[in-house]
Amino acid sequence: MIRETLIEFLGSTGILNMDYKSAIMIVVALLFLYLAINRGFEPLLLVPIAFGMLLSNLPLSGMFDEGGLFNHFYQLNKLGILPPLIFMGVGAMTDFGPLIANPKSLLLGAAAQFGIFTSFLGAILFAGFNAQESASIGIIGGADGPTAIFLTTQLAPHLLGAVAVAAYSYMALVPVIQPPIMKLLTTKKERIIKMEQLRPVSQREKIIFPIMVTILVTLILPAAAPLIGMLMLGNLFKESGKTLRLSDTAANALVNIVTILLGVSVGASAVGPTFLVLDTIQIVILGVFAFMIGTAAGVLLGKLMNVLSGGKINPLIGSAGVSAVPMAARVSQKVGQAELPSNFLLMHAMGPNVAGVIGSAVSAGVLLSMFGGY
Repeated sequence: MIRETLIEFLGSTGILNMDYKSAIMIVVALLFLYLAINRGFEPLLLVPIAFGMLLSNLPLSGMFDEGGLFNHFYQLNKLGILPPLIFMGVGAMTDFGPLIANPKSLLLGAAAQFGIFTSFLGAILFAGFNAQESASIGIIGGADGPTAIFLTTQLAPHLLGAVAVAAYSYMALVPVIQPPIMKLLTTKKERIIKMEQLRPVSQREKIIFPIMVTILVTLILPAAAPLIGMLMLGNLFKESGKTLRLSDTAANALVNIVTILLGVSVGASAVGPTFLVLDTIQIVILGVFAFMIGTAAGVLLGKLMNVLSGGKINPLIGSAGVSAVPMAARVSQKVGQAELPSNFLLMHAMGPNVAGVIGSAVSAGVLLSMFGGY
């Protein structure tokens, strides 16, 4: 009797129900936790993602099963609720002043979206994905997790787990992926260029900007309205000067809550037996390819703009055109200061960086209009 009870108990433990795919994902989760906590790679993103991944891959935990806690959180992603709320929080934290002061930086944000469409074509031509799936994969190149989730829920919900994990992982790994590309494509002479101080931007300009962007983008691309609209609403809360309580809530409490829900549910979706398949491997490869191409395109356009301006633009700020705010701008600053400690590129890089947020949402709107029935 005791022997049978002991055998039954052991059979009910996760230890005897572990499969190799779940074990691999647990190792990946532990690696992400190490990178987040020990190396400081975007812990606000990686810690909830990694812990969600860890819990869902522990056998018999049931965290991502139908009716499981994280599965309930995940439905908020599938319904397209959490990504726009994240955008509102991002808007409340964003200063569009550098972009308004230097409108040319919008071009660098646009150039960085080149990786999205390059990877889109690659997914169709070389990996055999259909147009909707390829669009969802390509958007990873924008380095914008909420946008990737939003688009994928509309076009290819069966790929949501793989796309979301890839997008957020690359966002967190911006400090690792970008610097080698930036250094490869620029010379030391270009990296030490000091840029002129940006002009002051009035409050009136900052109030008009989110209103005008919302009107123009939504009239041209109605499909982008949920993301652009919430981004600009959050920014208007911040810049109007009359809704400080709403701005504070959107930028702090709300965005923190949504980040936890989104992070753990995204990580939990990476369940070994269903996640470690050929399609996922292809998505991860195409995603990093898209991100690298986007970074390179921004730097190369920065080099061209530097030539056309007579040597006044540091090409490093072009890499910030991807949408990872403010990580990509900080990387531009760090790489520039490594060459010349007295060089301060952060505010100049913030222009392309916030332009990239708008650019990724616009790109999602274009893809959704083309392949989503809008």
